[in-house]
Amino acid sequence: AKLQVPPKIVSGSEDSKCGKIFVDMTGGTEGSKEIFEKYANSGVSTLVGMHLSEEHLENAKKAKLNVVIAGHISSDNLGLNLLFDELEKEEKLEFIGISGFERIKKKNK
Repeated sequence: AKLQVPPKIVSGSEDSKCGKIFVDMTGGTEGSKEIFEKYANSGVSTLVGMHLSEEHLENAKKAKLNVVIAGHISSDNLGLNLLFDELEKEEKLEFIGISGFERIKKKNK
C-alpha cells in the first residue's frame, strides 16, 4: 500500500460479509477454473490471492465469492519478511532489498 499498490476488492464490496476466508498464495499459477464453486460449497465466502485471470475471476463471481487481490510483490514481501524473521533467530544475517523487496523486521514484544 505504501507504494500505491494496495490490496483491491475485485468481487464483492467493503460491506460484504467476510465469512470463511481462503488464502491462495500460489504465485505464478492459478489452478483449476472450476474450483470456485467448490470453495463456496465448502463454506468459503472470501478468497485472498496474489492475482487472478479474468476467466478465474468470472468463475469466482458466479460462485458469489468475495475476492481480494493482495498483489504479487506485497504478498512476496510479507512472506519473505516472516521467513527472514525466523532465520535471523538462528543467525545474524543481512538482507538487501531489491526488485520491490523491502526488509521490514517484526518488532519483538
